[in-house]
Amino acid sequence: MNADVHTISPEMPAMFDGMKLAAVATVLYVIVRILNLKCPTVAPDITCQDTPLNCYLLKSCPILTKEYIPPLLWGKSGHLQTALYGKMGRVKSPKPRGLRKFLPMSDGATATFDLFEPQGVHSTEDDITMVICPGIGNHSEKHYIRTFVDYSQKQGYRCAVLNHLGALPNIELTSPRMFTYGCTWEFSAMVGYIKHTFPQTQLIVVGFSLGGNIACKYLGENPANQERVLCCVSVCQGYSALRAQETFLQWDQCRRLYNFLMADNMKKIILSHRASLFGMSSSKMEPADLSRLFMATSLMQIDDNIMRKFHGHSSIKEYYEKESCVHYIHNISVPLLLMNTSDDPLVHQSLLTIPRTLAEKKQNVIFALTLHGGHLGFFEGAVLFPQPLSWMDKVIVSYANAICQWEKHRPQCQ
Repeated sequence: MNADVHTISPEMPAMFDGMKLAAVATVLYVIVRILNLKCPTVAPDITCQDTPLNCYLLKSCPILTKEYIPPLLWGKSGHLQTALYGKMGRVKSPKPRGLRKFLPMSDGATATFDLFEPQGVHSTEDDITMVICPGIGNHSEKHYIRTFVDYSQKQGYRCAVLNHLGALPNIELTSPRMFTYGCTWEFSAMVGYIKHTFPQTQLIVVGFSLGGNIACKYLGENPANQERVLCCVSVCQGYSALRAQETFLQWDQCRRLYNFLMADNMKKIILSHRASLFGMSSSKMEPADLSRLFMATSLMQIDDNIMRKFHGHSSIKEYYEKESCVHYIHNISVPLLLMNTSDDPLVHQSLLTIPRTLAEKKQNVIFALTLHGGHLGFFEGAVLFPQPLSWMDKVIVSYANAICQWEKHRPQCQ
């Protein structure tokens, strides 16, 4: 008999099976943690004062007091909600047809917005226009905007959507300036056009992300801006750029990575208008600014080297202070709905004390905080595939409808 023949211990296969099971269990545990599958689905956390209007709104908008149910397999991950919104926007996005308007500005810039007429009669039979400000670098052709506009049109709303200055790839700049974090000039021009062209219309102001900052800042800058405005809705904004920029340099929730990706997108937009921004005689940019732009890896570096100079701010601190709505939002007296999510990887939890405190102090403010939704995601669905219409779209229109009914039948509502 060969002495070199070795026998395998009967315990060895069992040990290998145990290692396989441990590996599978570890992978499943990581998946469950990443996808946040054990987290419950709950109704939004609502902060507001107990007033007749707020009670009426919460009763008339049951979607705000019922649990928001995202797709089971991935919808509880703020990262996946944000990534899906950023990559796809929406599912089966419609293509509403509108007219593009061009508005010359006093500094030589040309603001553009798209106007979409209602596809039905509003429930109040009144003429109501939603004036919409999209997120950073966005415009009317983005899928989430198209989906929201199509849904609003069918509910009887006219929609006017601002195209951020420089955001549309096929529209050249006519001055050495593009959109910034809180410049309200273009939004103000659009609203002014709507008020003048449709003297009978009333306005619903809607802002998404950066657009929420601009919309709230616009309303708070001057009481006259709130004339004929029924209400304002802001979704997923950060309220204070100065406080947000500190959190954007942190690695928790991969915020530093998001910062890098957003900065890269901003660089592409700026460079697509390189001739206008750096080549015009009235430009405030220097050749060194272009070199710094190429080397920038964060939004703060771009803001410091490029964006603040469009309006002559002496420092990035001054730029963030003067362009953030946190210094103006308390001046808003019309009904105001502020919406954020707890798992938004772009908006740090510390920033949410701003809307919560405001809702505790002011009777006209409702702050709704969902557990899930990511940044402008808010997808709904059963297990895997999301619905074309998001929870966010339904909430905004439901809230707007309730406000319109309140104004139409105020004595009965009270």
